[in-house]
Amino acid sequence: MKDDNKIIIIAEAGVNHNASMEMARRMVVEAARAGADYVKFQTAVPELVISSIAPKAEYQKETTGEEESQLDMCRAIHLPLSAYPELAELCREVGIGFMSTPFDLVSIDSLAELGMDYWKIPSGEITNLPYLRKIAGIGGKVILSTGMSTIDEVSAAVDILAEGGIDRKDIFLLHCTTQYPTPYSDVNLLAMESLRRLDVGGVGYSDHTLGIEVPIAAAALGAKVIEKHFTLDKSLPGPDHRASLDPAELTAMVKAVRNIELALGDGEKRVAESERPNIEVARKSIVASRPIAAGEIFTEENITVKRPGNGISPMKWDSVIGQRAKKDFPYDSLIEL
Repeated sequence: MKDDNKIIIIAEAGVNHNASMEMARRMVVEAARAGADYVKFQTAVPELVISSIAPKAEYQKETTGEEESQLDMCRAIHLPLSAYPELAELCREVGIGFMSTPFDLVSIDSLAELGMDYWKIPSGEITNLPYLRKIAGIGGKVILSTGMSTIDEVSAAVDILAEGGIDRKDIFLLHCTTQYPTPYSDVNLLAMESLRRLDVGGVGYSDHTLGIEVPIAAAALGAKVIEKHFTLDKSLPGPDHRASLDPAELTAMVKAVRNIELALGDGEKRVAESERPNIEVARKSIVASRPIAAGEIFTEENITVKRPGNGISPMKWDSVIGQRAKKDFPYDSLIEL
C-alpha cells in the first residue's frame, strides 16, 4: 500500500487493451516501468451494465463509429472476469499495485477476492445506490470519481458509503470531468477545494485532458491521488485511446508529479540547505564608502551597503550611525564595531 504522505499515481489502463490479454500484460509492465503506483483496469459483465437500447456517447461515436451499439462495443473490448486474477498476480511480480473498477455487482464480488488496496468507483456509479451499498458492505478504502456530479450528489454518495461502514477517512474523492478529451475550460481544478470540505480522507484528480499539464497542476494544488488514462498506441481502435497518454508521456507525467511532490515541502518557511551557502554571496554588509580614519564618526556619507553578507547586517544601520571608528577602514572594507 502506498505511503500516506505520497501522491498515489494511478495509470488507468481501463479497456485500452481491447480485450487482448497480451496487451493487458504489456500495459502492466509499461505502467510499472513508468513509475506509477497502480495500474487500473475496468471490470464488467457488459450485459449487466448496459441495456440493448443504451446509445453511445458522442466521443464514442467519433472514435468507434455509430454502427454498433454501446453494448456491442463494450462486449468487444472487455476481458472476462477470469482474466483479472492473472493480471493481479502479474502486478505483484513486477512491483506495481493492482486495481480495477467494477461496473456491476457481479464484478464487485469477483474483484473482492483479489485483495485490492482500494475500491475505485467510477463517476457513472455515483448515483447507483445498490452498487454503493454493496461496496460499503464489503469494506475497505474507496477512491470515488465525481465526474458529472453536483456537490450534493457527491455528498450523498459519501454518506451512503459511510453509513454502510466505510470510515470517512478511508474515502478519497477525485475531481473529474467526464468528457474525452476534456476541454481545459471545463476542468475547474479548484473544485477540489469544494470536495475537500466533505470531511473525507483526501481529494485528488482523474484527468481526461490531452497532455500532462493539468494533472501536474492538480499535484501542485494538493491532490493526494492522480489518475490518468494511458495506452500502448494512441492510434489503436477503441473509445479511449486518443485521449490517453502513451508510455513515454506517462513516464514524463509520473516524473513531473514526483518533482512537484518534492517541491511542495512541508509548508514551513525556513532556509533550505541548498541555498545556505549563497547567503554570504547574495546579502550585503555595511562597508566603508570612502577611507575612514580611526576616531571618525560613522555617517551616511562615509558608509554604505554592499556585498558580501559576512559583515554587519544592514538591518543594524541605525545602531552603526553615530558610532566612532576604532581603527582605520580602507574604501570598501567591512565595517567592524
